[in-house]
Amino acid sequence: MNFSVRSRVSLVRALVNVRMYSGEPGSGAGKGGGAGGAIREAGGTFGKMEAAREDEYFYKKQKEQLANLKGHLNKEIAFHQDQIKRHEDAIRRHQQQMSEMEKK
Repeated sequence: MNFSVRSRVSLVRALVNVRMYSGEPGSGAGKGGGAGGAIREAGGTFGKMEAAREDEYFYKKQKEQLANLKGHLNKEIAFHQDQIKRHEDAIRRHQQQMSEMEKK
């Protein structure tokens, strides 16, 4: 699973996206993200609880996405380290062949 540089940048931008509030989240329509349904529009305690649940959901989702991204990057690093080892082994073999040819 290879991600292009553009898709990686898009993913990182999505993860770093910060929501800005014009008022306290869940305090009524037009504040904290606009009309987010009947409970959020009503404001009060239920609106604040709903806003807190949304924030928790997105926090967990971002944490999960970061963990997936880190895992993917670790796999890529391991792949490239393996490739380096293979190339170094090939270089050593070729150098050995060249030195044997020079001895003849």
